[in-house]
This record gives sequence, C-alpha cells and structure tokens, in this order.
Amino acid sequence: MSRASFILRRAGRGLLTIWFAVTVTFLLLRLLPGDPALALASPNMTEEIRATILAQYGLDQPLLVQYGLYMWQLLQGNLGISFTQSIPVTDVLMQRLPWTLLLTLTALVLTIVIGIPLGVAAASHRGRFVDRGVQILGVTGQSLFVPSVAILLLFVFGLNLGWFPIGGAYSNGTYGFEWYVSVARHLVLPALSLMLVQVGSYVLTMRSTLIETLGEDYILLAKANGLRGRRILWKHALRNALLPTTTLIGLQLGFLVGGAVLTETVFAYPGIGRGIFEAVTQLDFPVLQGAFLMLAITVVVVNTITDIVYGYLDPRVKTS
Repeated sequence: MSRASFILRRAGRGLLTIWFAVTVTFLLLRLLPGDPALALASPNMTEEIRATILAQYGLDQPLLVQYGLYMWQLLQGNLGISFTQSIPVTDVLMQRLPWTLLLTLTALVLTIVIGIPLGVAAASHRGRFVDRGVQILGVTGQSLFVPSVAILLLFVFGLNLGWFPIGGAYSNGTYGFEWYVSVARHLVLPALSLMLVQVGSYVLTMRSTLIETLGEDYILLAKANGLRGRRILWKHALRNALLPTTTLIGLQLGFLVGGAVLTETVFAYPGIGRGIFEAVTQLDFPVLQGAFLMLAITVVVVNTITDIVYGYLDPRVKTS
C-alpha cells in the first residue's frame, strides 16, 4: 500500500469516527431530562410561549427531521446559536478554546518532560532503588482520578497554603507583564492535576520499552564493540524506545481532553470543558454539540497524525 493510500484510509476512518461522535452526541443530548425551553424563557411561561420557542429553534420537529437539519447546517459550517447567550456557537467556542489549548498543551509538555526522563532512569537502573521508586510513582499516577487530584491540590496549595489562586484564569485588574504572571499562577494547579494523572503511563511505557530495547541484538553488539553505556542508551536505544511513546501521546490526548473538562470545572477555568459543564446544566444543545464536535475533530486529527508520523519514524512498520 502506498503512503498516499495509507493517509487516505486514515482520513476516511477519521471522518467516519467524527460522524459517529456527532450522531451519538446529538441523540444523547435529546435524552437529557429537562426542558430546553427553560433556558430561553422564564419557568412561568405559558404553553403558547413554550411552543413558539421550541418551533423557533426547530425543537418541535420529529427527531429525524432535527437530525437532518442539524447535519445540513453542519455541512455549511453553521454550528447554530447558543440558547442562553444568543450568539453563534462558533464565537462561544473561540472565546474558550485558547484557554483549553493553553491548559492541555502545558500539561502535555510537563508530562513528556517529566515522564520520559523518569522512565529512562528506571530502565537504566533496573532492579535498583531508583527503579522501584519510579515504578511505585508510575502505578500510583495511573490509579489517580482527575477531580480527586484537582480538589486535593486546590485544598492544600490554594486554600490552606495560599500559594496559588483557587479559580479562574487570571486576576481582574491586571495588565501587561502582571497579567501574564497572573495567567501563569492560575495555570499551575490545573496543569499539575492533569500531569499527575497522565505521567504514570509515560513512565511505565518508557521503562518497559527501553528495557526491551536494551536487550536487542544490536545493543549487545554495540556493548561488545566497547561503546560506553551512556552513548548506547542515549544515542541508540532511546531513539527506538521512543516510538511507542509517540503513539502513547496520540492515544492519551483523548484522556487529556476528557481530564481537562473535569479540571476546568473544579478550578472554574474558562475553557471549553467549563463551557460544557455550564451548557449541560442549562441544556444548551448547540453549545454542547459544537464543543463535542471540536473535541472529536481534535482527537481524530492528532491520532491520524500520530499514525502517519509513526510510520515515517519506524521503517519496519508497514502501512499495510
């Protein structure tokens, strides 16, 4: 199979996944308890007003008709109008997207920078105290739950010690350099929450793959030729051991995005995750549909890119 065919097949699967996610989201939202008309008017409205509101947004139509209209608008790039804010959903999401990107990318960088060196340290000291300690940390990290970690960090470092802010993305009344410092301080606890939950997988994956790589024949041959252990580790073994970690980055992005939803809710961080929480409580269908569509596209695109990059990094991988 040629590279072009491989990429086209991956893109086709990605589009099918996005369609499935959009359809499931559309159907699940219609099963939520509550009346979306309440998000648009007073609870004391008359039945005539309620019927008018539902008709205005097409919510009085049969489910299949609503789905067809939604897909047609989606193909035209129209995500609809927010029920509660009365502005295009695209504008709502674009206001929140930079904060979610800042949080998830910061957490991802911290996870890679901390997780990979710890995995290398454990593999290069296999069976020793360092290895055992890193394994304990890795297993513990994998068993952590995002809201629990977020609440613990919030209680200890926010409420008790007062080292970091307990909510929001920045302090009101800050400008210039002071504003950037405020953004960084508000980012610390949410990013740490996501990093602590994700880092265990990177540590254990890096350790196991590097140990396996160090047992390969070409590594043994390099040792027999008198190459130093550090050179073998960093120049020869680590490059091949990083390949599964590259795949892990793409696979873990979905968990990172899901964790961001919970983290932003705990810290009242004004990202898409917090917007999803608020939209659920207000039955704001258009915002929810747009947010889940954006998250689905992000995960699919990153996983597709990861597959393609992995194929280029490892020539042993056949696209077939």
